[in-house]
Amino acid sequence: MTFEEYLISKKINIETFEKNEVELFQAWKNLFQEIHSESFTMQKKFLINDLRRKYQLT
Repeated sequence: MTFEEYLISKKINIETFEKNEVELFQAWKNLFQEIHSESFTMQKKFLINDLRRKYQLT
């Protein structure tokens, strides 16, 4: 699974997230490539929920 596919599965708009928070997007993408997606979810669970509200996938 790619980072982009992961964001879609979490209902986060990739383009808006990347455009508005370039550094955070890159940091998360790099971390996602290094660890398992379930570990990533556990580490970022509450932050993912905030991003989902902020950058809803329509």
